[in-house]
Amino acid sequence: MFEYLPVAPPDSIFGLSDAFARDIRPEKINLTVGVYKDEQGRTPILATVKKAEESLLKSETSKGYMPVEGHPEYLKAVVNLIFGKTIDTARVAAAQTPGGTGALRVGADTVIRHFPGTRIWLSNPTWANHGSIFQAVGMETPIYPYLTPDKTSLDFSAMMQELTSQGRRGDLVCLHACCHNPTGIDPTLEQWQEISELLASKQMIPFVDFAYQGFGDGLEADVLPLNALLEKNHEVIVCNSFSKNFGLYSERVGSVSLVSKDASTTEAALSQLRLAVRCNYSNPPRHGAATVSAILNDSSLRKEWVEEVDAMRSRISKMRSMFIDGMKATDIDRDFSFLSRQKGMFSYSGLNSMQADWLKNERGIYIVGTGRINVAGMAASTMPTLCSAIAECIRATT
Repeated sequence: MFEYLPVAPPDSIFGLSDAFARDIRPEKINLTVGVYKDEQGRTPILATVKKAEESLLKSETSKGYMPVEGHPEYLKAVVNLIFGKTIDTARVAAAQTPGGTGALRVGADTVIRHFPGTRIWLSNPTWANHGSIFQAVGMETPIYPYLTPDKTSLDFSAMMQELTSQGRRGDLVCLHACCHNPTGIDPTLEQWQEISELLASKQMIPFVDFAYQGFGDGLEADVLPLNALLEKNHEVIVCNSFSKNFGLYSERVGSVSLVSKDASTTEAALSQLRLAVRCNYSNPPRHGAATVSAILNDSSLRKEWVEEVDAMRSRISKMRSMFIDGMKATDIDRDFSFLSRQKGMFSYSGLNSMQADWLKNERGIYIVGTGRINVAGMAASTMPTLCSAIAECIRATT
């Protein structure tokens, strides 16, 4: 059987990271995979995570199975973090998942099981894995426009026109709550309110990917777009991840939440999430969820964690500003100031695939072919090298 298997194409982003690891040039720079890095290029373990883990190691008494839906204290803390100041949390059915990817899959599995033929709208562009996840469960994935032709700002009118003219009752619409991946370009709060009104009027359901809470404008401010959706829409699906804001990438900590019109349907919704989990990974992992729960449910640790998230967001913002200034100093005939309007770990740089190849081959600088760069991978110490190489690349390829 297996001798007939074709070789699958490599993942476009992780494939670049593999190539970076094999690159022997000492001055190489990796701006591909979306992980936070400090000035030394490390993906650190947060101090609060270390403290929580030390406490857990001392107090933990069992590695037995948890409930199918996950760690109870974790789920309560997650629902309060995301929804607690907005809606009655009794309306929310939540399940712990292996990261945000697992949340997207469990949410999609739950919908398609009972509503075959459901479509989900994706922005163009969107996270590279979105299409694969939803298509794997049998969903059709129509596309709505997102960027202006120059790829530097949101084409809001085109987005709204497409959803208005082509959207159907019962369609899901995948939205990035903050820090749009891969562009870093988000709607304004006023535009979020218009999106909310449109979806409600057409009876389309928001399917929200919430992977970067705290990396946009702050932990509470980044919930405001979701609040706008909840004001008009009685049903919302939210998939969140703690990979970024807790630095728990390899622990795979996330959750999926189904928000219903009222609490009367919560138990049924939760039972269907359990079913989707049971026939997939059966039971979620304990350690990461217990770590998050310990931090969110301890006032002192929670305060310290908020400060750590603020510090990570501040460093990313600083790197974006340094890059803009650094490119301006090269006197290259291109204005990168549009990057200042972008948020989160990623930015669309405006570089094309040919220029991405040039940077990789000629200077050992790795970016995704779409021009997406991981701003969190930049460092002050290598910024002059990066800006000089990009300026040289632009001169050589235009």
